[in-house]
Amino acid sequence: MNTDTNLNRMWEGCLQNDRKQQELLYKTLAPKMMAVCMRYANDRDEAQDILQEGFIKMFNNVHKYRGDGNLEGWIRRIMVHTAISRYRKLKPMVLVEDMSENPIHTSATQNANNLELKDLLKLVQQLPQVYRSVFNMYAVEGYSHQEIGNKLGITELLSRTTLYRARNILKDKLMQLTTNEQYHMAG
Repeated sequence: MNTDTNLNRMWEGCLQNDRKQQELLYKTLAPKMMAVCMRYANDRDEAQDILQEGFIKMFNNVHKYRGDGNLEGWIRRIMVHTAISRYRKLKPMVLVEDMSENPIHTSATQNANNLELKDLLKLVQQLPQVYRSVFNMYAVEGYSHQEIGNKLGITELLSRTTLYRARNILKDKLMQLTTNEQYHMAG
């Protein structure tokens, strides 16, 4: 039996409020959804809270999924919206100036090929909250700047500026890692 068939069977059970099927759906999708939550959270505990809250919202709103598109994609969007809502309620979004005092030199060669996905995730998690949210929404989730502005309560221009600054911070961090790698290889 393929994964889509299993998901459809679990989903049908969820529509009938079958606790066993809800648990199976949770266990099946939780690892993938946790990866989504980790992109928005400061740490694993916070991501776990977002995951739990997202699944509760999803189970409370199963009747709203019309079957259009991918079920997993619908649940993923709930996780993203949950993370965004959490930060809008708990933390006022205040822009922080670039974290480095040094100007960013974009002409320097960068070698990010040696970085693993977990290393890149750690770099993104080090961004200030609003930068991380805008970066994830634009670069990973595919939202437009207008959509980001609407969801976060900021202007489209501020979304663009924030993304630009987030990218520059990440470039700077990548350059620092590359420089450190070259230093250690030479020494």
